[in-house]
Amino acid sequence: MNWMKAITRRLSVSAILLAGSIVSAQAVEIQHVVSDTGIEAWLVEEHSLPMIVLKAGWEGGALKDPEGKEGLTMMMAGLLNEGAGEYDSQAFQAKLDDLAIQLGFDASQDDVDVSLKTLTENRDEAIRLLKLSLKRARFDPQAIERIRVQMKVNLQRREQDPAKKAYEAWYDAALPGHLYARPSGGTAESIDSITREQIAAAQMHVLGRNNLHVSVVGDITADELKILLDDVFSELPEVALLGDGLNTEVKVGAQTLITERDNPQSIVVFGGPGLLRADPDFIPAFVMNYVLAGGSFSSRLMIEVREKRGLAYSVGANFYPLDHVGLFLGQVATQNERVGDSLAIIKSELALMAQKGVSAEELANAKTYLTGSYPLRFDSNEKIANQLLALQMGGLDIDYVVKRNGLINAVTQEDIARVARRLLHPDELIISIVGKPVLTPSNPTPAEAVNEEVEGYPIP
Repeated sequence: MNWMKAITRRLSVSAILLAGSIVSAQAVEIQHVVSDTGIEAWLVEEHSLPMIVLKAGWEGGALKDPEGKEGLTMMMAGLLNEGAGEYDSQAFQAKLDDLAIQLGFDASQDDVDVSLKTLTENRDEAIRLLKLSLKRARFDPQAIERIRVQMKVNLQRREQDPAKKAYEAWYDAALPGHLYARPSGGTAESIDSITREQIAAAQMHVLGRNNLHVSVVGDITADELKILLDDVFSELPEVALLGDGLNTEVKVGAQTLITERDNPQSIVVFGGPGLLRADPDFIPAFVMNYVLAGGSFSSRLMIEVREKRGLAYSVGANFYPLDHVGLFLGQVATQNERVGDSLAIIKSELALMAQKGVSAEELANAKTYLTGSYPLRFDSNEKIANQLLALQMGGLDIDYVVKRNGLINAVTQEDIARVARRLLHPDELIISIVGKPVLTPSNPTPAEAVNEEVEGYPIP
C-alpha cells in the first residue's frame, strides 16, 4: 500500500473517532455478552459508522512487580505491539499503519490495558494482530533495548518535573513501605536488570482470564463478538498469578516535606485518606468535592485562592479510589513567597466545609452540572468504550450508567456534612512541596475568621 493511501485510511479512522454524539448516556444499551468459553464483555452496538473500538483491561499492574524489578510490567506492556509472530517490530507497525489500525498497550499501578480501533473492513486483520500480540509477542532484543532506553529517558524527565517529584515524596510519606510508593516506571538500576525471560513471565502472570474485563463499541453484533472473544482471549492463562491482596491505609498525621529547587515558584501537593470506590460515601464525597475543589472556576478553592486573592492560577483536589487504598489529593502551584498564604486558605476552606457543609444553592448547582455533563462521557464510540471498561474495572454494575444521575440527585446536605466531617482534616494534611517555599503566611487569618466572613454556608 502506498503512503498516500495509508494516510487517507488514518485520516478516515480519526474522522470517525471524532464524530459527534452517537448515543446519550441514558440511551446507552449495554449488552452483557458471554462467549462459549465463558469470556465476558460489555457491548454497545452502533452500526451507523464502520468502526469498532475494543478496550480490555487486566487487574494487576505495576503494583505487582517483584522487588528490584520495578518497571517490569510497564516494559512488558510497551513491548506487546513491538513485534509478534512472523513480524518484527518494524513490520508489525507497518502492518498496523497500512490498515489504519490503532493498537496500543499500557500499564498503571493497578492494571494493564489494551486499546484496539479499526475500520469494520479491516476487523479480521486487526483481530489477528491483537491475537498475535497476546499469544506470540516476540520480545526481540532490539525492541527490548529500545524500550529500555525510552524508559530511562522518561526517568530523567521525571527527575526534572517538580510536580512528579512532589507526588513521589507525598506517596513515600503517606504510604511508607507500601508498593504504591515504589516507582511504577522503575529505577535506572531495576530497568537495567530486567531480562527477556522476566518480561515473558510477567505477561503470563498478569494477563489471565480471571482478571480480564472487555468492552466493545461499534459495528459488531453480540454473536460476532462471542466468536471474537474466544478467538482472542480463550488461550490466555486461566488464572493470573497476582499474589495476595495489598489493601492499606494512608498514614495519618500532619507532615510537611520540602524538596528544595531553585525555582521562582513551588509545586504543592496536599492530601490525606480518601475512599475506595465501593464505599457507600463515595458519591456524596464526589458531589462535595465538586463544590470544594473540583475542576471548575466555581469551586470554593478556585474562588478563594485564585479569584479573590490571586495566589495561584489553578488549584484543585479530588478523591482517587485506587484498587487498594483511597486517596484525597490536591495540588496548587504558586510563587514561593505565597505558599504559606495559599496553604492557609486551603486549610481554612477544608475546615469550613467540615464545619458547615454546603448551602442548598451550592448543592443544587453541583447536581445540575454533574448530571448535565455526564452525557459528554458518551459522545463518541471511544469514550463509550472507555466508560464501559472503567465501570467494570471499578466493580460497578452494568446498569450503573442508568442509575448514576439518580445517585447524585439523591445526595443531601446532611450526606455532605457527614462525609466532610469524616474525610476533611486540614490539621492532618500531608504536604509535599518542591521549590523554596515561604511557609509562614504574610497576613495570617485564623480559619474561624475566614469562616465568619463567608456567607451562604449554613450548618445543614
